[in-house]
Amino acid sequence: MGHADGLHRQRFGLAAGREGLRGAAGLEMRAMAVEFPVVHGHPNRLPFEGVLTLVDVASDKAPSGARGHRVVLTREAAEAALPSLLGMAVDYKAGWDGHDARQKCGIITAAEVDGQKLTVAGYLFARDFPEMEAKISSGMGVEGAMGMSYELADAHVADMRAQVWTLTKATFTGAAILLREKAAYRSTSFRVKRPMAPRRVAVAR
Repeated sequence: MGHADGLHRQRFGLAAGREGLRGAAGLEMRAMAVEFPVVHGHPNRLPFEGVLTLVDVASDKAPSGARGHRVVLTREAAEAALPSLLGMAVDYKAGWDGHDARQKCGIITAAEVDGQKLTVAGYLFARDFPEMEAKISSGMGVEGAMGMSYELADAHVADMRAQVWTLTKATFTGAAILLREKAAYRSTSFRVKRPMAPRRVAVAR
């Protein structure tokens, strides 16, 4: 987690429209996605997936903008805000230790609340940022070291006096890729997925 713009008690954005699914274990899932045409071998689309945050769980440390408070994003708020994630950018900061909203390096095309995890998927602009794949894939020398952190605007805090702030409404404005140890939630994750090459079928003549 991370960059929360203008945390206040009055308003924190809203969105609508989501699809409900029921997992094998009976856990309800909410998922949304934007379908892109398949373009095999596209040089500027590198698929990624990750755990952006946890819902109904207090952050391990205070995110930026929370005035030193750890925070809890409620499941209801996360589900309502799923549509606001689609089409938002992912960014990164030199040093992989925070947010830089002007360094946009990809796009989120799918989001899902599954149990306590809010997962996302999308594409990195691999041709525009050729150095990113090697650094992210290597995890800066440590396997599984990369994580994610969300960016918010218009959030509602249930009680500003509480030690742990509960976010009951929010609008997602983006996400950052960073070292997991630098994120407010240390249980986040991020990885790139190499697209499978299309199979070639021999045809007898």
